[in-house]
Amino acid sequence: MMSSVKRFLIGRPLKSDQLGDQKLNKTKALAILSSDALSSVAYGPEQILLVLITIGAAAFWYSIPIAVGVLVLLLALILSYRQIIFAYPHGGGAYVVSKENLGKYPGLVAGGSLLVDYILTVAVSVSAGTDAITSAFPSLHSYNVIIAIIFVLLITTLNLRGVTESASFLAYPVYLFVLALFIMIGLGLFNIVSGNVPAELHTSIGTPVAGVSLFLLLRAFSSGSSALTGVEAISNAIPNFKSPAPNNAAKTLAAMGILLALLFSGIVFLAYYYGIAPREEVTVVSDIAEHVFGRNFMYFFVQGTTALILVLAANTGYSAFPLLAVNLAKDKFIPRMFTVRGDRLGYSNGILSLGVLSILLIIAFKGRTEHLIPLYAVGVFIPFTLSQTGMMVKWIRQKPPGWLPKLIINTTGALISFIVTIMFFLTKFIQIWPVLIFLPLIILFFYRIGKHYEAVADQLRITTCGEEPFAIEGNIIILPVAGITHVVENSLRYAKSLGAEQIIAVHVPFEREDDAIFEEKWKKFHPEVRLVTLYSPYRSIIHPLTKFIDTVQRKASESNYQVTVIVPQFIPKKGWHNILHNQSSLLIRAHLLYRRNVIITTVPYHLKK
Repeated sequence: MMSSVKRFLIGRPLKSDQLGDQKLNKTKALAILSSDALSSVAYGPEQILLVLITIGAAAFWYSIPIAVGVLVLLLALILSYRQIIFAYPHGGGAYVVSKENLGKYPGLVAGGSLLVDYILTVAVSVSAGTDAITSAFPSLHSYNVIIAIIFVLLITTLNLRGVTESASFLAYPVYLFVLALFIMIGLGLFNIVSGNVPAELHTSIGTPVAGVSLFLLLRAFSSGSSALTGVEAISNAIPNFKSPAPNNAAKTLAAMGILLALLFSGIVFLAYYYGIAPREEVTVVSDIAEHVFGRNFMYFFVQGTTALILVLAANTGYSAFPLLAVNLAKDKFIPRMFTVRGDRLGYSNGILSLGVLSILLIIAFKGRTEHLIPLYAVGVFIPFTLSQTGMMVKWIRQKPPGWLPKLIINTTGALISFIVTIMFFLTKFIQIWPVLIFLPLIILFFYRIGKHYEAVADQLRITTCGEEPFAIEGNIIILPVAGITHVVENSLRYAKSLGAEQIIAVHVPFEREDDAIFEEKWKKFHPEVRLVTLYSPYRSIIHPLTKFIDTVQRKASESNYQVTVIVPQFIPKKGWHNILHNQSSLLIRAHLLYRRNVIITTVPYHLKK
């Protein structure tokens, strides 16, 4: 039944040689990998105005030069990540660049930051989209968490079906959002050019404003830079592109940069010219749409596509998180299960882990994750800074032809990204201080996993001088028995076939009077097999059994005898029948697995009904 449900939800398994069919063309890749970056124009310009309004509406003209600064940073990032795509075509982005050029720990800081950031991407995007929906339908507000979780489950299921299927579905909302905003910006500019917008709605550029400081402008710049979250996703997901992957990824990155620049600058300019002030109950994009269209179909079209892309922006995390996890797992810093492809040839363990962690975050913050946006943004700018710095080191070390312009680009990007990161810490420390706790914990987590894998590899290597192998000169079999049944008979036949020196049946009764009764039955059943009864007044099978096994094992080791525990187990015909029976055999195996020099063998007996 579970298999049928799985097939219904994610589709039939794909063969490994069908992996090429799961690669993305540029059109689908732009939709699936740019949704996070493009959706950020819905709140990036608003973040600038929220800082400037502390001085007054007269300071809104500063949003224009601030937006130019953001576009300069965007250009530096696009050019830099384009270089990263060709220098590191196997993906990994900031993590791989930082690790190879700055060292292991800067790489782990970048990788850890991005892993957390992709979880935040899903939680923040889905929660923001849910808020947009419940704002339109206030009666649903109390169901915010449930709605957000449903969205995460849907997007997770869609990604488990495969990259191409999720891209085919998500491409339409993303391009509809882009179309809606271009129509809004185009009509807004037409109204300005045709003189339909009063000039008194805004102050002229260059108007002196009291109270403006460099610190405030830098604060507004860093807040507006939150519109650049998601820019790095394409460099992490190069393996998802059709061949030639680096070329297609670079063209997709350029297209995303152009779209993001046009939409961001258009919204900032319209907000300035129309004199839009941020309000708690209405977003800046909503205000612009109402001024441009009025309350008609196009207004609701803009609002609907905005809400939709805010939810679907979560998909960028699903595209980049699994591939970043693959690179970390290959380097043995997170579990190797993240390198395994699922039935549909996607990295399903990474997809499922991202979905579960995002749901936990949504539940923990009750679907109100807006105060995590600064943490979300700083989680991106730390890797931005490290990757740019890493590329600087690469050019200085290698000095390939034409390296100087590349060095200038990366130096500019690193400097601006570093300033933005510092500004986040200076101006939003109360909101982003957790980064100072979780990043060291993540690095420790990576370090401990890496040390474990190193220790395992060292002990398993044939050339390693380890312990002398245990000389086996005989075998003692211990057979736990709960009663006299076909299951026990089946296990006894198997035990005798091994030709062991001794077979010991062990029975653990909970009542004293059961000892003699069972021993009498056993003498009639198999008198040739020794029976040991271990009375357990505390009704525990595990403790007396393991204590007896340890005693036998110590004595057996003196004669170089191997102790084997044969665990009888009956297997119900239907899986759900297992919940109707106690699982003593599973508990016994679980406890004995950690006993040195004890072999555990399960002998199954399959029921017919």
